[in-house]
Amino acid sequence: MTENNPAGIRLEKEVVIVNELGLHARSAAQVAKMAQKARGAIFIRMKDRQVDAKSMLDIMSLAAGKGSVLLICAKDPRDEALLNSIVALVEQGFGED
Repeated sequence: MTENNPAGIRLEKEVVIVNELGLHARSAAQVAKMAQKARGAIFIRMKDRQVDAKSMLDIMSLAAGKGSVLLICAKDPRDEALLNSIVALVEQGFGED
């Protein structure tokens, strides 16, 4: 851990919720299912809140609607591909029309 990175976060990517329904139950479940494959901790930050991306309920507690800006964070650098996959899922609106 460093002074500039007190949580020890190795990778971070910002993403905006683009789908009309926001981060609802099904989309939160998709993210959590992907995050559970991570070797290390995966977090989602929104404003001043940080939640465990492996927990659907934690993700839903963010109440992230369309236009919300999220920061997806991974502690283990080996999870970079997974982090990119989660970001892509969000950018593609969770496959919703």
